[in-house]
Formats: sequence, C-alpha cells, structure tokens
Amino acid sequence: MSARIYQPSRNAMQSGQGKSGQWVLEFEPAVARGIDPLMGWTSSNDMNSQVRVQFDSKEAAVEFATEKGLAYQVSEPKLRKPLLRQGGYAENFASNRKSVWTH
Repeated sequence: MSARIYQPSRNAMQSGQGKSGQWVLEFEPAVARGIDPLMGWTSSNDMNSQVRVQFDSKEAAVEFATEKGLAYQVSEPKLRKPLLRQGGYAENFASNRKSVWTH
C-alpha cells in the first residue's frame, strides 16, 4: 500500500496564506474507479481512497507512515514569491502621487 504526503495548495478564492501549513497523507488508489451503468457516477470499492489524514508538519506525516509500514512519496510544495509593494495598497490613494492612478 502506497501513500502520498503533500501540502495542499490554498483555495483559489483566498488571497491570504492562513491555514496553509497543514500536511496531508492520502493513499494511492489500489484499483481504478468504475462507472455505474445506471447513474453514470464513478465509484470504487477501495475504502482507503476515502482516508485523508492531516498533520501539522511533514516530519509528523513521515513518522506516521514509517510507523505503519507504508511506502510513501513526499511532494514538496512550490512556494510562491511574496508580492510586496513599497507603499502597499494605501499607495493607490496617496495624495502625493507622482503619476495619475488609472485602471
């Protein structure tokens, strides 16, 4: 049984980085999903595909996987470059701007 350890990306509807430090352990699917002929829904008999364990750090997730004897693969997150402007958002409304602010 193989597991994947990764840090999920933030929601696209959020601009902040809060609550993005969690690490997740998910099991790789053992069998492919099948299509239900009547309703067209996809389903699987693999119960481990429903298991998702969250950890506060990568080390805790790796320790859990080795403790349980799981083969695991760690995916490192791609960190984004912080967007820092000198004046920040308030610069848009400053009265001493050198240029006209337009859209």
